[in-house]
Amino acid sequence: MADDVAITAQEQQDIDLLHTMGYAQELKRGMGGFSNFAVSFSIISILTGGITTYYLGMQAGGPFVVTIGWFIVGALTLCVGMGLAEITSAFPTAGGLYWWSARLASKNKAAWSWACGWFNLVGQIAVTASIDFGLASFLGFFISLYDTKFVSNARWVLLFYGLILLAHGLLNCFRVQLVSMLANVSAWWHLIGTAIIVVVLFAVPSHHQSVSFLFHHENMTGWTGPFAGVYAFAIGLLLAQYTLTGYDASAHMTEETLGAATGGPKGIVRAIWVSIIAGFLLNLAMTLALPSGEKAYASIATLGAPAGGEVFINALGNTGGRLLTLIAMVAMFFCGLASVTANSRMAYAFSRDGAVPGHKFWHRLHPTTRTPVNAVWLSVGAAFILGIPSLYTVNGASVAFLAIVSIGTVGLYVSYGIPIFLRLRSKTFVPGPWNLGRWSKVIDTIAVIWVVCVMILFFAPAFYPWNTAIDINWSGPVFIVVMGIIFLWYGLSARKWFTGPKIQGSEMVLEEIEVEYAEGIVPDEA
Repeated sequence: MADDVAITAQEQQDIDLLHTMGYAQELKRGMGGFSNFAVSFSIISILTGGITTYYLGMQAGGPFVVTIGWFIVGALTLCVGMGLAEITSAFPTAGGLYWWSARLASKNKAAWSWACGWFNLVGQIAVTASIDFGLASFLGFFISLYDTKFVSNARWVLLFYGLILLAHGLLNCFRVQLVSMLANVSAWWHLIGTAIIVVVLFAVPSHHQSVSFLFHHENMTGWTGPFAGVYAFAIGLLLAQYTLTGYDASAHMTEETLGAATGGPKGIVRAIWVSIIAGFLLNLAMTLALPSGEKAYASIATLGAPAGGEVFINALGNTGGRLLTLIAMVAMFFCGLASVTANSRMAYAFSRDGAVPGHKFWHRLHPTTRTPVNAVWLSVGAAFILGIPSLYTVNGASVAFLAIVSIGTVGLYVSYGIPIFLRLRSKTFVPGPWNLGRWSKVIDTIAVIWVVCVMILFFAPAFYPWNTAIDINWSGPVFIVVMGIIFLWYGLSARKWFTGPKIQGSEMVLEEIEVEYAEGIVPDEA
C-alpha cells in the first residue's frame, strides 16, 4: 500500500486477515477495543430500552419480571452473545452474520446468507426506528413538562422523529474518529448517568416500596385463566429482551477496529454483561421508587414509552424528575446515533456483495472521510418510512411503537440464531483467538433454543380483549409480509444472481483498491 509507513503492525495484521476473507481495507480503521464495546453498549442502552418499555414489564408480570426476569433474560442473552462473539473472532468482517452464514453452511450457502442478511438488515432498521421513535415520544413528554399548553400528538412525534434521524444521519457522515469519540462519550454517559439515576432514586424520594414488592406479580394484559399469570410473565420478559439487543454492532464495526479478532468479540460480551448489571440496578431503583398502593401503577398504565419519565416525576417532583429525564434522553440520542452507525455498516457490506437494490450506489464511500455516507442515508430514510404508520392512533395512542419494537427484536435475533445454528452443524469451523472451547456446543444450543422462544414471545398477542386496533400485536403479520416479499424476490430473481459474499479480487487487486482509497480516489469497483 502507498501509506505502508503509517500502518502499525496490528493494523497490517488486521488488513491481512481481511484479505483472507476476500475484502480490501476500504473503511478506515480508527477504533480501539473500548470504542468497539462502546458502540454495542450504546445500542443496548439500558437508559433507552429499559425506560421506554418499562411500562410493558410492569403491566405484564409486574416488579417480579422487571427485576428477576431481567436476570433470566440476561443469562440467556449472554449465551447468544458468546455464540456470536466466537464466530466474530474467526471472521471479523463488517458483513458479520450474513457473511458467516455463507461460510458456515455446508450447502445452499447463498440462500442462508440472503435470509440472514435480510433478517438482520430489516431488524436493524426497525431497531433504529424504535430507538428514535421512543426518543421522539420522550421529547414530546419533556416539552409538555415546561409548557402545559403543549399537547404532544402523533404529528408532533413524527416531526421530532424525523429531526432526530436527520441529526443522526449528519453526524454519521463525518470520519469514523468522530463516531468513535462520540461512542466513548456515550459509554461513559450511560455508566455515569445510570449511577446518578440509581443513587438519586434510592436517596431522595420520601417514599420507597418494600423489598417484598419486588416479588409482586401483576397481570394487566387482560388475559385470564389458569396460566394467565405465567403468560403475562413471559410477555413481560420483552422489556429485558428488547433492551438487550443490538450488540452485533461490534461485529459490524470490526473492519474499523484495531485488533478486530479479539476487540470485536470482547466488545459483544462486555456490552452484554455490563448492561445486565447496570440495567438491574436501574430497574431496582425505579421500581422501589414507585408510590405505594394503586398509585404504583396508575402513573404508568397508559403513558407507554414516556412512563419511565413519569416515574422520575412522581418520585422526585418536577425539577429532579426533569433532570433525570434529560439524562435518559441524552442517552437515547447516543443510542440512536450508534444504531445508525451499525445499520449503515451492515447496509454497506450487504451492498458490497450485491444483495441490496442499487447496491453500487449504497456501497460507495466518501473519498475524504471513507465513511459509507450513502448507506447512512439509506438507513435513516428506511427508518423514517417505518415510522410513518405512527400517524394512525387509537384514543391518542400509536399502534406502531410496540410493533416496531417486536419487528426489530425478532429480525435481529433470528439473524443471530442462523449463524450460531450453522456453527453447531459445521465440521470445518476453525475458532479464532477468542473462543468458548469445550463449552461451545452447550452454549450455542441454549442460544438457538432461546432465539426460537424470542420469536414466539414477540409475535404473541400481549393484550386482550382486542377492542381496538392498538390491542392487536401487528408485528407478526407485518413481519411475515415484509420477509415474504424478500423471500419471493429471492425465489423469482435473486437466486439467479446472488451467490453470497463476493471476493473482491486477488491480493494484488485488493492492494490496488486500498491504494486508490488512500489517495482519495473512489475505485470504479466500489
